[in-house]
Amino acid sequence: MRIGIDGMGGDFAPENVVMGVIQASGVVSSDSTIVLYGDQAQIESILEREKFSGNNVEIVNAPSVIEMGEHPAKAFQQKQDSSITVGFKHLYAGKIDAFASAGSTGAMMVGAVSVIKVIQGIIRPSLVMSVPKLDSDRYTTLLDVGLNSDCKPDVLYQYGLLGSLYAQNYYSIEEPRVRLLNIGAEEKKGNLLTQATYALMKETKDFNFCGNIEGHELYSDKADVIVCDGFTGNIVLKQVEAMYGISKKLGIDHTFFEYFNYENHGGTPVLGVEAPIVIGHGASSAKAIKNMVLQTEKLISSQLTAKIKKAFEL
Repeated sequence: MRIGIDGMGGDFAPENVVMGVIQASGVVSSDSTIVLYGDQAQIESILEREKFSGNNVEIVNAPSVIEMGEHPAKAFQQKQDSSITVGFKHLYAGKIDAFASAGSTGAMMVGAVSVIKVIQGIIRPSLVMSVPKLDSDRYTTLLDVGLNSDCKPDVLYQYGLLGSLYAQNYYSIEEPRVRLLNIGAEEKKGNLLTQATYALMKETKDFNFCGNIEGHELYSDKADVIVCDGFTGNIVLKQVEAMYGISKKLGIDHTFFEYFNYENHGGTPVLGVEAPIVIGHGASSAKAIKNMVLQTEKLISSQLTAKIKKAFEL
């Protein structure tokens, strides 16, 4: 497996990225190679400083950086030697099996949609996140968490199938319970979108739909997949991130709250495109980068993309 990593992505790149890759290089599979895209001189300087002697890390020189404040589409086109642009070119050409970055989310989505392309049959791709369960060491998959603020019922229906496939193949859940995030458990609760989506989902045989779920049940074991539009999902994402910060500020020491720490997860996978893509947090530490590498490796080995393609064959 060849795992592509943006060496210049994130608020503390390339330092944190390279340090995270060094940590990951010791725990990835023996048949995995980490391919770092970025300023070769800077990357090699850090590797030499750390006396890194591993042979499972390669460097591809891509000195330009797409900054967070730049227009994503314009920068992607104009900076042909940027780490993100070169990374996507290599992913498209099959030189790497996946690509992950803690850099510009906008530029990553430009590459995902315009270079790699959306899988045929999928209306819109989705971003997913993992929500911890209070009485279990397992996670609930939540989607979408920010890619599509405005959705139609057929898009949410597809998210149910995407989330189910992700839970099956990434978390090894045999028959994931899919629920729709709503303001009540009853079928007729909610706005026009959730009511229409419920009507589509309730008769499906594509996944195991178990009805609505309310916000106060988010951390329960009532669902393995929770579906919502990206506007709602992004609010939930920020609330989940805030929970970890609050627990630290109040000095609460409990293992449950460690599950909220994004560093332990790595990044946010993009589901519904032709190759595995992971978007990391801009403030990623070396630990977060390490886990992003391991997460990306697991996505490759799960063959999730091929299974999604098969599920959406016309």
